[in-house]
This record gives sequence, structure tokens and C-alpha cells, in this order.
Amino acid sequence: MNKIAQAFENKKAFIPFITAGDPTLDTTREIILAMQEAGADLIEIGIPFSDPVAEGPVIQEADLRALEAGTTTDKIFDMVKSIQAQLTVPVVFMTYINPIYVYGTEKFAQKASECGVAGVIVPDVPFEEKEEIQTIFAHYGMTVISMIAPTSSERVKMIAEEAEGFVYCVSSLGVTGVRSEISTNIASLIQEVRSVKNIPCAIGFGISTPEQAKEMASVSDGAIVGSAIVKIVAEHGENSVPYVRDYVKAMKDAVMQV
Repeated sequence: MNKIAQAFENKKAFIPFITAGDPTLDTTREIILAMQEAGADLIEIGIPFSDPVAEGPVIQEADLRALEAGTTTDKIFDMVKSIQAQLTVPVVFMTYINPIYVYGTEKFAQKASECGVAGVIVPDVPFEEKEEIQTIFAHYGMTVISMIAPTSSERVKMIAEEAEGFVYCVSSLGVTGVRSEISTNIASLIQEVRSVKNIPCAIGFGISTPEQAKEMASVSDGAIVGSAIVKIVAEHGENSVPYVRDYVKAMKDAVMQV
């Protein structure tokens, strides 16, 4: 079984996101292990980028803090490698095509694979252009996760047919960020995906409370949370580890109630 699919096996998954290097890579390392301990089923590690088009202000600011602290792709690889033996849940990188191209797609895939990373999410690569990176990542045993936004049903079906690992369902149009309510009819989007392929679907963008996580997990296979966690790190900095651990535990407990 695919490493990523294991995260969803016989349970609803909780998937937290963290920006690598905010405020330091040592803190990121501790947070990743704390999130795993608190019940995270799969962890997304954001590689900071100066122009993250899909992100709202919370993650944009985290990216800038991480870059100003001297975070580089190589340092992130080293950090993940340093805890590779301790990681029992799959880890995926979330980044943009520019940092991958600049680093060299083949070299990036090889290094990520050597760190035990299971896949990548690249929000600014359209479905039509996915194949050129997918072939390279697949060669190194990694999955390129597809994102599906509330869009035309023909397009949803087209993307779903090719999807691997899990489908990242975007709860609302626009950028990432905490929202007080999620209004998109996400259940029908997930039904469309499932009508094409039997693949786990997790919902992201805008989820911040245990109630929202539970609600989203009730219509899908899991909930993804980024901005709410990044906000905790922004507030507590290097002291944020216990706060993130408690938050992830509360969110995982909510998802398990479904």
C-alpha cells in the first residue's frame, strides 16, 4: 500500500501543515515530532517561498520570517533527514514550482526521497502541466498530490482520474486562511471525485476549529489545517511546541468523533 494511503486506512485523517524554518528549523523539527505524537496522520511541511500565490497573509508572513532566518531548501532536507528514523507517519512537502525548478526538479526529487518524504503538493502547477514533474517524482517513489477546487465537474473528473495518494479538496475559492464558516458545497465536490476513483479525499483551506474539522471529516476522509497552526507559531515563536501539540490533539480528537 502507498505510504500516503496508509494515513487514511480505517480512520479519518488529521493533516497539519507547518512552515519550515519559522521561527527556526530547530523549532520546526520539534513541532513535527510533537504533531506526530499528538495524533497527526500525515504532516505537510511548507518550503518557504517569497511569492506564495495560494497563501493568505498568515502563511505569507511565516514564509518571509523563515527566509529572513536563513532557511534554505538544503537546510530543510537536512532537518527532515535528522528525524527520518523517528517519523512513523508520512511527510509531504508543500511548495511552489519555482523553488523546485531553481533547485533542479530531479535533484529535488532525489533529495526529498532520500529524506523519506512521501510526496509533494505544488499548488501552482496546473493539471495540464503536472505530468512533467510527476514522471520525475514517480521515478523516486514519490507522489504528486492533486488539488481540486470547486470548479467545473468535467475538470474535477479529469483531475480525479489521474490523482494518486489522496486528493486535496480546496474548501473555498481564494487563498489559504482561517475562515469563520466554510460555505462551499464541499460534499458534492467529494462525491464527484469518488464517482470517478476510490481515493481518499481530505479538505483544506479555512479549517481552524475542532467543530469545523469534525464537520469536514464527516463528509470526507480527513481535515487539513495550516494557517491556524502557523498563527500559533507566530504568536509563541520558539515556545510554540506545547501549544501546537495541544491544538493538534484537540483537532485529531474532533476528527475521530466522526
